[in-house]
Amino acid sequence: MSTSAEPTTAPAADEPPVVTFRDLGLGEPVLKALSDVGYETPSAIQAATIPTLLGGRDVVGLAQTGTGKTAAFALPILDRLDLTQKTPQALVLAPTRELALQVCEAFEKYAARTKGVHVLPVYGGQGYGVQLSALRRGVHVIVGTPGRIMDHLDKGTLDLSELKYLVLDEADEMLKMGFAEDVETILADTPDTKQVALFSATMPAAIRRMSKQYLNDPEEITVASKTTTSSTITQRYLIVSYQQKIDALTRILEVENFEAMIVFARTKSATEEVAEKLRARGYSAAAINGDVAQIQRERTVNQLKSGKLDILVATDVAARGLDVERISHVVNFDISTDTESYVHRIGRTGRAGRTGDAISFVTPRERGLVNAIERATRQPLTQMQLPSVDEVNVTRLSRFDDGITAALGETERIDRFRDIVAHYVRHHDVPEVDVAAALAVVAQGETPLLLEPDPEPRARAPREDRFDRGDRDRGDRGDRGFDRGDRPDRRPRNPNMTTYRIAVGKRHRVEPRQIVGALANEGGLSRGDFGAIQIRPDFSLVELPNDLPQSTLDRLSDTRISGKAIEIRVDTGGPSRRPREGGNDRFDRDDRPPRKPRHRDGA
Repeated sequence: MSTSAEPTTAPAADEPPVVTFRDLGLGEPVLKALSDVGYETPSAIQAATIPTLLGGRDVVGLAQTGTGKTAAFALPILDRLDLTQKTPQALVLAPTRELALQVCEAFEKYAARTKGVHVLPVYGGQGYGVQLSALRRGVHVIVGTPGRIMDHLDKGTLDLSELKYLVLDEADEMLKMGFAEDVETILADTPDTKQVALFSATMPAAIRRMSKQYLNDPEEITVASKTTTSSTITQRYLIVSYQQKIDALTRILEVENFEAMIVFARTKSATEEVAEKLRARGYSAAAINGDVAQIQRERTVNQLKSGKLDILVATDVAARGLDVERISHVVNFDISTDTESYVHRIGRTGRAGRTGDAISFVTPRERGLVNAIERATRQPLTQMQLPSVDEVNVTRLSRFDDGITAALGETERIDRFRDIVAHYVRHHDVPEVDVAAALAVVAQGETPLLLEPDPEPRARAPREDRFDRGDRDRGDRGDRGFDRGDRPDRRPRNPNMTTYRIAVGKRHRVEPRQIVGALANEGGLSRGDFGAIQIRPDFSLVELPNDLPQSTLDRLSDTRISGKAIEIRVDTGGPSRRPREGGNDRFDRDDRPPRKPRHRDGA
């Protein structure tokens, strides 16, 4: 939870004096707990909801995420608990495990000055044994997901016969996730005398019907805001092809001054892939999605909170309800096609008055989503440029300087090494500056301190030039300049070049600059080493020097482009009608997938 609870809209000049939590009618133990966590004034939803719930009336609260609605229902519940009752008195239903845990943490924080309060999270993925033991001992508040609550009710292990308070948190999300039947069953099977609070960001027809059927004359409380995203979040976007996203993210991580970051990916597999690639580049990153065991998910979130982890790569559902103060940046690696999901995503930063940054990767064909988001949020997204090599190098040099400055502060260790360096200078007649440079080389290791300029393919024919212009102007249609490459090449072959075949082509959405960049980086090639490049449907042809050393070819054999091994080999030329070694017998025909792949090498 945040340490402030500010309204999402600025107060008007003629607004009455600021309301305090004491003005809302809360008891001393709860007020002391709020003082301990640094809360000073209630948010708009809290100021309107707490007195109504304390008065015993049902509530329908319409408020966006990050407005402080957890405290709006938790504080009145804690204020009225009967600690002598052992059966559950309050039940909070949440759509996801993460949100359930978040709400449970908030209850425990607000109950810190009320002795003997027991709060139990109940969700799938956690063993029944822990939950059953706690239920037998007695709990006052249960925070759970509808599915696991229904499991306990079906097994007869959860007694809600004396329930006094029921909260539906993010009710619209629960309905979207298919919990409507479970929620209605729970509402119908709990005491009619219970008080119900329903909170939702939107009011679809199903929520309206539910509130009329199961709530008793509820007061509807709406927190209006001028925008659906916080004005404290700086929103930017970057036009980037799918294949460039990892490199773009790496450069952004180099130049952005971030403390902790959530990177949103569209699929579970993408979260694992992105996290793995970031770890390979030296970043502290982990994935969180529905396939990750719950105990591991909890451990990962705790690592993010404590600073042991800096980057969390997550799906929408897995990150729902996360509120970690360290999160300074949100990156939409795959931009959401739903504007409401976009708002929820970037709401993980810039909460309760804190500043934050949101950066979205947008492919050329997704440009329209930017306009849709701007219309929905009524806030502009600023287009940014990919950080250049010079910008990255400036940042790296700055960090290098900072490292030296920090080391100079360790005077005792410096004195010891000063004697060692002086001894070396005396016996080898080498200038001290050269010794310092040599020590920097030793400390840096094999990884270069500075990036080399991006390699670019040599302009050999109008065909490549048309490709590059098309890529900039027409997005994913940019490879039309190479369509003629499917026809016999009428240009004379360069006698100093050998044509190599690599197993990535149009269907892998590769571009000449990606091929040049990958081969140059892995094989230590320069831009002058590349001849013509032809992109075919399932493979590409690349001209490289005749005298390419075997050691270079060995390094290139491990190269991957767009996540696929390139399987580089000398091209024998002409359409193949027979299976080739390591290939398949329909490799050269067209874009149609082969009926029966006949890979011999498992390629």
